[in-house]
Amino acid sequence: MEFGMQFFPSVGPDLKSAEDYWAEALQLTQLGEELGFTSVRTVEHYFHAYGGYSPSPLVFLSAAAMVTKTIRLITGAVLPVFNNPLKIAGEVGMVDAISRGRLEVGFARAFLPHEFGRFGISMDESRGRFTEGMEQVRLLLEGENVSHEGRFHSFKDITSLPRPTQKPRPPFWVASIATPESFEMCGREGHYMMAIPLASDATAKLVKIYRDAWKAAGHPGEGKVMLAFNMYCADTREEAVRKAKKDHEHYLRAIADGAKEWGTGAFSNDYPNYQKMYAALSSENYESTVAKGTAWIGTPDDIRAACAKYNEDCGGFDIASLQINFGNLPKADAEASMRLFSKEVMPRFKGK
Repeated sequence: MEFGMQFFPSVGPDLKSAEDYWAEALQLTQLGEELGFTSVRTVEHYFHAYGGYSPSPLVFLSAAAMVTKTIRLITGAVLPVFNNPLKIAGEVGMVDAISRGRLEVGFARAFLPHEFGRFGISMDESRGRFTEGMEQVRLLLEGENVSHEGRFHSFKDITSLPRPTQKPRPPFWVASIATPESFEMCGREGHYMMAIPLASDATAKLVKIYRDAWKAAGHPGEGKVMLAFNMYCADTREEAVRKAKKDHEHYLRAIADGAKEWGTGAFSNDYPNYQKMYAALSSENYESTVAKGTAWIGTPDDIRAACAKYNEDCGGFDIASLQINFGNLPKADAEASMRLFSKEVMPRFKGK
């Protein structure tokens, strides 16, 4: 198993400036590479404290490329629904060049109603825009003088520049939350999968759907699965509670506030059962997420046990992408947690 880092800002100017947040993120990225973390990623969200400091993951990853040498840089994820595929492809090629071929590209459908409303795009177009956009980006990265006539975007005889450093292109990931069709599509198309156990009690079943679809399509191996967790590692449980509980619950409240339209009437056929998902997510707290292992907060023994159980329940997964500065957790606390985790937890899972 590999361990990566993710930065999912859930603060606004009232708590921390964007300048301070991203300065700390870059410093933690440098430390993570030194400690053996193998990847770093960030999200694409807008307008709200939940994710809104990161409207372009590729901007952060280009900066991260300048302060690291080996760590893989992953978008977690870009949103075709709000972007022209010509722009995504060009920026992917640029960051792949800047990083000397370390970029991996995660795509997602987006799921926050307020973002669709502010961009003036119907949620009922989500799946169509995602499928078309991802395919158009693939064509632009893999080929030259390519054409595609789409419902939302079209182009003719285009060669995207810069050309990707990795051939034929950087690896693709698909971010999914709770929709079985998304997991099946990802496996069938031969892409890697990123998921969030916090948002679904059915992650193990969904991972199986992905792996079964991967095998049924005839792809070699079993694919690759990345799962995301908030992580804080401390010498004692009492210290973990004292240092991390407030900020973990701040992050949970930010999710609920950012997605609150799902609880007040939002509906789309492209998002079946998201009202139930929101209701379940809104009821989570520190104790429930730690008990279920969807947040890894505690002593090294606690986190080793949570990691091993989740790995067993899912039939094995490949990367744990850890948010190490959730909420407004101080950078010094995040650093101490990372150091203890790298010393006491990571060695137990290398090669597994």
